[in-house]
Amino acid sequence: MMNSYKTNFSIFIWLMLIAFLLVIMILVGGITRLTGSGLSMVEWRPFLGILPPLTENEWIRIFDLYKLSPEYKLINSWMTITDFKFIFFWEYFHRIWGRLIGICFLIPFLYFIYQNKFERKIFFRTSLLFFLICIQGIIGWWMVKSGLSEAPSVSQYRLSVHLIMAFLILGITLWTALDLYEGPVNKINFFDLIPLILISITIVAGTFVSGMDAGLVYNSFPYMGETIIPIEYGSLGLLDPFENPVSAQFHHRILAVITLIIIILYSMNYLYKNKINFRIFFMVFSVFCQFIIGILTLINSVPVHLGALHQFGGIVLFLSALWLLHYQKMSYS
Repeated sequence: MMNSYKTNFSIFIWLMLIAFLLVIMILVGGITRLTGSGLSMVEWRPFLGILPPLTENEWIRIFDLYKLSPEYKLINSWMTITDFKFIFFWEYFHRIWGRLIGICFLIPFLYFIYQNKFERKIFFRTSLLFFLICIQGIIGWWMVKSGLSEAPSVSQYRLSVHLIMAFLILGITLWTALDLYEGPVNKINFFDLIPLILISITIVAGTFVSGMDAGLVYNSFPYMGETIIPIEYGSLGLLDPFENPVSAQFHHRILAVITLIIIILYSMNYLYKNKINFRIFFMVFSVFCQFIIGILTLINSVPVHLGALHQFGGIVLFLSALWLLHYQKMSYS
């Protein structure tokens, strides 16, 4: 029994480390996007691209490759090699951090397999996680590639897939770790899923805001121009929610307001029926902070520090809802 506990705790610590690395990865990805660094590396060398350029000649070679990209020709033709090194740093750091996650996952994973430490269910989930992490690397390049042909920006659809996958991997990692630490979930009411569902939908809407730089189209709140509903809303027909920056921002705003209100109502109902616990207060605190940060980010035209803080707030809010949801199983068991 003691050996089983030690094994589960070791796997729990490993998964929590991976979750921490994933949080940093998502945050760095957001900074990479906010600084316009995502298209600075036009090569994809998953095994050979570990070291950055180490000589001036190598920097010149990499910069010359970037000069062939649409982004340089149409947007960044003013850049010197010094300017290029700044944006290169963030994309390089993002990619190298992804490799670090792969190594930190794979080595302990193989060790636990060799030592026969996994229960069947945990082995299945961790195998799935390893597969998703590998796929995520491919999706990342697939996304970047969309901005290297004609348009000097990545596809908002591919960016959305990339970020959704990141949150999916993070969610499965934390949930599996909590199963090991608190015991597996046996029953969850749909009602208790509502905060997590709303937060997830709002995050997905936010990916399209990011993908189309829609945070820059209207920088006032609650009005968009002179009205709550902008005059450009719905102008692109069926594809409007996904290709109209104005509509993308409007949807993200509305979903944020709905999520805030529903979480407040949910928490009031929860506290009426259940004992007070820290997790419900943490989620409510997180949603208030995220809502305020979102408004500040918007009205200040999405500066890097506030945009990064807003991305981090989304991560914390998502994890707080997941953490609370896992607590529900103890209430029903």
